[in-house]
Amino acid sequence: MNISIFLADDHGLMRDGLKLLLENQPGFQVVGAVANGREAVRQIANLRPRIALLDISMPQLNGIEATLLIKEQSPDTRVIILSMHATSELVFQALKAGAWGYLVKEEAGSEVVKAVLEVHAGHRYMSRKIMELFLECALAKNQTPLAASPLARLSPREREVLQLVVEGKSSASIARILPLSPKTVDTYRSRLMKKLGVKDLPSLIKFVLRHGLSPMD
Repeated sequence: MNISIFLADDHGLMRDGLKLLLENQPGFQVVGAVANGREAVRQIANLRPRIALLDISMPQLNGIEATLLIKEQSPDTRVIILSMHATSELVFQALKAGAWGYLVKEEAGSEVVKAVLEVHAGHRYMSRKIMELFLECALAKNQTPLAASPLARLSPREREVLQLVVEGKSSASIARILPLSPKTVDTYRSRLMKKLGVKDLPSLIKFVLRHGLSPMD
């Protein structure tokens, strides 16, 4: 068995710790490790690893949006999300984006190897806290919060622009990253703010932090 694995996490200690843990497992090979979501998508498209472990809160492109692009560009790569956040909204967004697994970071050390093996074998894997969350939702007969989430109103491109805007990047910088024209970036920004019902940048930043989709250092 030879399982190729790619890591993306903006915290160096977490990234290095996971790399050491995984490389000590027989048959595991870490083929790359980066600190932001956009670079992860680019390298995964070239390397085509079997498993990608992605943090949700990363610069330039969060883990959920990165999962959507990875599913499109490298369909054989199976994504496992790592997050400090265990909210039903984020879990359902990740699953809808195409993630095969979801691990809470505080449990990652004990569960990540098992998660990689299970997902590689074609099975979905959720950490204990996530399974408890699903059970609570089922017992409460809650509907999936994704349908009611304001983020569901945004297109994938609008969500990319959203993250870069709240990271403080100018329209010109965003245009170079995506790439788009600055005028098109401004159009996306106006459109997404209208959809989310916010009128200024501070309100937009509060919205994104509340939904856990921006780096929270």
